[in-house]
Amino acid sequence: MFLGHYGLAFGAKKAAPKVSLLTLFVAVEFVDILWPFLLLLDVEKVKIHPGFTAVTHFEFLHYPYTHSLVMGVVWGLVCGAVYWLFQKDLRSALVVGLAVLSHWFLDVIVHVPDLPLTPFGGIKVGMGMWNSLPLTVLTESVIFIAGVWIYIKNTRAINGKGKWGLFSLITFFVIAELFNMFGPPPEDSIPALLGSFVVLQVIVLGLAHLTDRNREVV
Repeated sequence: MFLGHYGLAFGAKKAAPKVSLLTLFVAVEFVDILWPFLLLLDVEKVKIHPGFTAVTHFEFLHYPYTHSLVMGVVWGLVCGAVYWLFQKDLRSALVVGLAVLSHWFLDVIVHVPDLPLTPFGGIKVGMGMWNSLPLTVLTESVIFIAGVWIYIKNTRAINGKGKWGLFSLITFFVIAELFNMFGPPPEDSIPALLGSFVVLQVIVLGLAHLTDRNREVV
């Protein structure tokens, strides 16, 4: 899932108005931010398999330290604790931790049965929505649109940057999603995958920071 994670982050702003949109974006994508670096270190493994599902060309072979349910709980506790350590805001820390954990529960909807429950067990789960392109597009779009709507209803732009930053961010998400859904398979190279992922995150997180610092909670 791609847009769905960010849609949840947009919506979480209502539950934790003191948490920046940048922090919420990092939280919902935390395990995906770790993942390419573990691929580069050969700790986790993925294969580029064109047509593996109707939506993605990735065949996830081994990623228990980033994408197992147990490690999702662990990473959520770690990120929530770090946020609390610096901000001393229990409610916001809880939302950050749950945002990290939410990644697994949204992924389990779309993935084929390749998501491990624990780092060391053999049980893997997944509901397989990626086998249907229309259903995936519909589900991701509903979550994303709902999250953006909640964010817009609970914040307002204080200047042009707050207005056009949000417009640019949404536009970029739509373009990236279309490319993910209908573009060619990525290069079968871990360094190239890491590079493209870093570029994507820099753009998304940069626009999130620009947007949110120029909007205020209603």
